[in-house]
Amino acid sequence: MTFAGAAEFYNLSPTTIQNWKRRVHSKTTRQTKPYKIPDDVLLNDVKEYPDDYQYERARRLNCSKTGIYHALKRLGISQKKDLRASKSVSDEKSDIPQ
Repeated sequence: MTFAGAAEFYNLSPTTIQNWKRRVHSKTTRQTKPYKIPDDVLLNDVKEYPDDYQYERARRLNCSKTGIYHALKRLGISQKKDLRASKSVSDEKSDIPQ
């Protein structure tokens, strides 16, 4: 049945029928994983470099900072800095007892 025929049969606009058809095709599932950053590679990087910034990880893994952010969020990893190991705060300025 054509769009015009279906629209006339159901008393709808042909555009409505076209939009319904388009919506059905756009909601199909993906066949492959949409992740650029593999989970195991990112977990190893976090273990190896626990205090690195996201831009440093992005440079090593050849992706964007936003990609690193979303991958860490997907894995449930919170990036909280350990001030004792931070490169930007000296030990004298840190309020954390050693």
